[in-house]
Amino acid sequence: MRVVIGLSGGVDSSVAAYLLQQQGHEVIGLFMRNWHDESVVIDNACPWIDDANDAVMVAEHLGIPFQVLDLSDAYRERIVNYMFDEYAAGRTPNPDILCNREIKFDLFLDAAKNIGAEAVATGHYCQKGVLDTPSGTTYQLLAGADPNKDQSYFLCQLNQDQLREALFPIGHMLKPDVRILAEEIGLPTAQKKDSQGLCFIGKVRLPEFLQQQLEVKPGDIVEIPETHPMFEERKALSIESPRLDAHPYAYSPEQGHVVGRHQGAHFFTVGQRKGLQVGGKADPLFVLSKDVVSNHLYVGQSADHPGLMRNALFMLDEEVHWIREDCALEIGSDHSNWTFRFRYRQPLQKGTISRTNEGYYIRFADPQSGIAAGQFAAWYDSDECIGSGVISD
Repeated sequence: MRVVIGLSGGVDSSVAAYLLQQQGHEVIGLFMRNWHDESVVIDNACPWIDDANDAVMVAEHLGIPFQVLDLSDAYRERIVNYMFDEYAAGRTPNPDILCNREIKFDLFLDAAKNIGAEAVATGHYCQKGVLDTPSGTTYQLLAGADPNKDQSYFLCQLNQDQLREALFPIGHMLKPDVRILAEEIGLPTAQKKDSQGLCFIGKVRLPEFLQQQLEVKPGDIVEIPETHPMFEERKALSIESPRLDAHPYAYSPEQGHVVGRHQGAHFFTVGQRKGLQVGGKADPLFVLSKDVVSNHLYVGQSADHPGLMRNALFMLDEEVHWIREDCALEIGSDHSNWTFRFRYRQPLQKGTISRTNEGYYIRFADPQSGIAAGQFAAWYDSDECIGSGVISD
């Protein structure tokens, strides 16, 4: 079978290409060039040109054809502009999830088919299962075998058509074993450090990156005391109306006191600790909320601040996606045997998902810290990712 592998220049995709070769596939390496502006990339962080050179060396080492695919215009339109819009609206986007849905398993998949590929492969740490159901073949997105590297969360927006064409050659492996194999077969990327930062851009200075389109707008940082009566009032009201827990607190400057200044509330995210540049506190400050209209940033001391904790979250119906459409909830139904996460590498959390006329609610068994609008919540049946949705507020 002809398979196009997304060669990123890292060790994971390099080993994935080798394994496909060993399985007898005709393998073609394709490097996606999705970014040109290196002005916001931190020095010595492997900008795209270094990654492309590494991908070339891997292809030469394995003796496979290699091409570069420039998707920078589409990447800016579908991913970067989405990021700017989300931050400007006061939300916290996850561009890596969108990149997989819109670039790797859409435009990249189309390009692979144009050169006769029957499947595309990546170096993701996840696995694919196949079920025979009354409605036909159903594809499963399963967690990777390495619990420390499972990347199924990043693929939680894929659909059945995309999964049908996808291969994940290293999903059954542990990361240390991937590096050992890379050393054994002499891959030039065997000891290369894992990439960090924004998908396909690299390690970036996020504030500088956002300032390409979002203006600097100084405003007040307001500390909300953890003893404010609103927190006890919410507990009392939640007993009568549990759905209240799915919505964040609405703060006002009068409820706290100014402790510093920021350069724009839209540059921060709920739960953020670094970058506030406010000292002299007994405990670290964390972002509780941001108001991009009034340009106030609300913070609280300690990771246990009640303003950081939420018992539930809400998702609009149109922003919920089911990988397993046969598992989708009907209005008025719920499911309590699935587990949930809303951040990469977050341990799966117990809870209940329910669908109402308003949308979907996830209520957690234990309070969760740092839930932010714009993030993706994903739900699992054991090690299978069933669906996901965008947190509304």
